[in-house]
Amino acid sequence: MKFLGYRDPNPPCIPKETGFVGFPDPPTLPSWISQEDVDYYAAKYDKSGFTGPLNYYRSIDLTWEMMGPWTGAKVVVPTKFIVGELDLTLKLPGAEAYINNGGFKKDVPLLEDIVVLKGVGHFLNEEKPEEVTKQIHDFFNQF
Repeated sequence: MKFLGYRDPNPPCIPKETGFVGFPDPPTLPSWISQEDVDYYAAKYDKSGFTGPLNYYRSIDLTWEMMGPWTGAKVVVPTKFIVGELDLTLKLPGAEAYINNGGFKKDVPLLEDIVVLKGVGHFLNEEKPEEVTKQIHDFFNQF
């Protein structure tokens, strides 16, 4: 619930000692997810653990080494970037400046549009499914 309800527009600060456990519980669940959904996900994680999702971050050093040959490579396909204004990854130090001040466009030269969905967090396809679908549909329809 803490992660799903995270709505702080400031850079994330996850205490090393407590992790997300140290975050306050949201007063209510966001409108886009039910308690039944949370219980379902919690039951799945109780059964299988959270190791899989965490392994992505645990392997950052290995991934960095494996991606070495592509250092400096550009994304050269038409691209539309959609992000929620409250997405905690957007609030990481330097992320917004990279996106808005030309760094992103330099690395993705065929970037056609950046859409920042107001009031939306990390799970934008869950939070605003119709709007995200319309953005994607309109993007593909131009080709």
